[in-house]
This record gives sequence, C-alpha cells and structure tokens, in this order.
Amino acid sequence: MLLILIGGFALSQAFRTAASIMAPALAKDFGLSPQQLGLFAAAFHFSFAGLQLFMGMAIDVYGPRRTIVTVFPLAVAGALVMAAAPSYPVLIFGQVLTGIGCGPAFLVCTVFIARSFEPGRFAAVNGAALGIGSVGLLLTGTPLAWIIEAASWRAGFVALAAIAAMAWLAIFVFVRDGHDTTAPRQQLNVLAALRGYGELFRLPHTLGIFALALTTYSSFMTLRGLWLGPLLIERHGFSLVQAGNVAIAISIVGMIGPPLFGRVDPGEEHRRRWIMTCALASAALFLVMAMNLGAAADVVLALVVSLLAGFGTLQYADVRSAYPPHMTGRAMAVFTMAMFLGVAVMQWVTGGVASAAHALGVETYGAVLGAIAVSLAMGAAAFKLLPAPTGKAAISSST
Repeated sequence: MLLILIGGFALSQAFRTAASIMAPALAKDFGLSPQQLGLFAAAFHFSFAGLQLFMGMAIDVYGPRRTIVTVFPLAVAGALVMAAAPSYPVLIFGQVLTGIGCGPAFLVCTVFIARSFEPGRFAAVNGAALGIGSVGLLLTGTPLAWIIEAASWRAGFVALAAIAAMAWLAIFVFVRDGHDTTAPRQQLNVLAALRGYGELFRLPHTLGIFALALTTYSSFMTLRGLWLGPLLIERHGFSLVQAGNVAIAISIVGMIGPPLFGRVDPGEEHRRRWIMTCALASAALFLVMAMNLGAAADVVLALVVSLLAGFGTLQYADVRSAYPPHMTGRAMAVFTMAMFLGVAVMQWVTGGVASAAHALGVETYGAVLGAIAVSLAMGAAAFKLLPAPTGKAAISSST
C-alpha cells in the first residue's frame, strides 16, 4: 500500500517539475516573460503549500486513503485544463487545480510511514519513499521532451493527466486505511485544529526549523523544476531533448540522495550539524554555478546539487525528534507546508530576478543562481542562530 501511495507522490513530483521542460514552448506560444514563467511554476506550489494544514486535518479525521481519493482527481482535472488552455490566466488556473489535487500526495505517505513503522526506522523508510517517489521526475525529463517535440506541450499535459488517473485508480482499488472502522469517527473541528498549530508555533525552536525548510528543498526544485531547461538551452545551446536527458540524469541522482541520507542518519546528537553543513555546501554549489564555468561544469554541479538535496530526509527526522508524539502530525504538516511554500516563493522571486537581470543587462542565470545561493545561506544562518530543540521531555513539559 505504501508503494501505491508513493505512486501518487511520484505524479506530484512530475507535475511540480513539468515547467522546466514546458517553459520554452509555453514562452513561445503565450509570449511569456521570465517572471510570468516563474509565476506559472510557483502557482502549483502556492496552492499545494497553502492547503497543507487542512490536508493534515483531513488525514487525521478521515484517514490518508479517503483524503487522497477525494482530492487527487483535481490534479487530473488541472492537467486537462492546462492542456486546453487558450490563455495564460487559464494556464495558471489549471496549475492551481493541480497543486490542490497533489496537496495530500506526500503527506499521506509520511503519515502512513509514521503510523506503520517503528520510530527507529522512520528516517530510512521515509528516505526510501522520497527516493522511489522521485521516479516522477523521470517523466518530466526526456519522455516529456519527446512528447513536446513529436506533438506539443498540450499533449504532454494530456499524458500526465492519463498517468495521474491510473495512479488514482490504483489507490482507490488497493489502499486501505489501517484504523478501526468500527470506532466512532472524530469530527473535524477547524478552530480546535488551528489552535493546535498555534501550540506548535509557541515552541521557540520551531522558527529556526521552518526558516531553513523554506530554502532547502526550494533551491533544488527551483533549479530542476523551473530553470534547468532554459539554462541549458539558452546559456549552453542544448536542444530540448538534450536538456531532457540532463534532467533525467539529475532525477536519477536525486532518487539516490534521500535513501542514502536516511541510511547514514547520524542520530539526534549530530544531525543538526549535518543539516547545516549540507545547506551551506548547497549554497556554495549554486554560487559556483552562477559563475558560468561552462556546460560540463554546470551539468556536474547540478548533479551534485541533486544528490546533496537528499539531506531533506535528515530534516524530516529532525522534525520528528524535535516534537512530542501528540504534535508529530501537525509538525510534519507545517514542515511540508513550509517546504513547498518556499518553492513557490523562490520560483516567483527568481522569476522577478531573471526579468530584472535581463533589463539591467546582467547574465540572467548568474543572477538567478546567485539569488538561490543567498537564500540558502540565510536559511542556514537562521537554523544555526535561532533556538534549537531541547529534547522531547522538556518540550512535553513546556506544553
């Protein structure tokens, strides 16, 4: 059942990265500026992130299966809306629908793992789920580029919609929630749930954790999900299929990182030091990419960034260990919201940076990659300087 739920997450990964390969064709057909492309990519993540708290509530009350079976059809509908979009606003609307539909896709996997596996296995199993789910990134590499070149970008969205429909059907048929169906069902109390999230934010270490969450996954996804294709095509003269091949390679490496970091998790004593080191190393890699050392260097650096992005597994383990059991579900939901809100903000902001750089005569991708490096450094500084967790026992007594 976990593997089938991961299938839904894999389609979420595909939808969130489609803009990277779609961008040149969309820009040509609709006359889009870099800032408009950034907003198109960000629209998915704004709608995805904005509903994470409510998806967490729904999962607690109705269970993972019922939640994703109810919501995921919107992802299929959104893809079909984009395939038929006659204008840029309709394209944005379809992207918003898709983001809402994919909203519970990874959270249901995380909750399923937290409920089904002992705590000591959480980092390894969650890392494996992240790695397997990254197969969705493969769809938006060479295969999507082939479809676009052979037919059109509209056909690409139709193909994604068809695969998403099959993933939904598999979840509907094979997945079952493990709770006792004879027990009285909890009622959804939005105000009480929001007060519970307020309890989370009253803890002093929450701000540092989520400040870094805003910048880590978003840095990789802004590269892979938006700027990789345009960078390779415009900076280095790659064809669309060649850019798709690089995207495939980056996606394969990205599948290795999460389970690798899950296996080498150093434990609570050293985990936060590892997280900060990885964040600063990622910032340095983006800074070097901004220098435009050549096509080979950019491809190699992007591959290393993809591998290093797997340290997000350690961040999830840090969240689990930083809060007592009765707050774990809320903490995971807010952390996931912060990650994807960070993607939306960074894609939107870097779109503005790209437009400003073009107007000022500055090399577009140097400015974009430099902005990503700065955001990562700021997130790492917040993680280091703001209060750290003091242990579950202290947290429990303080609440």
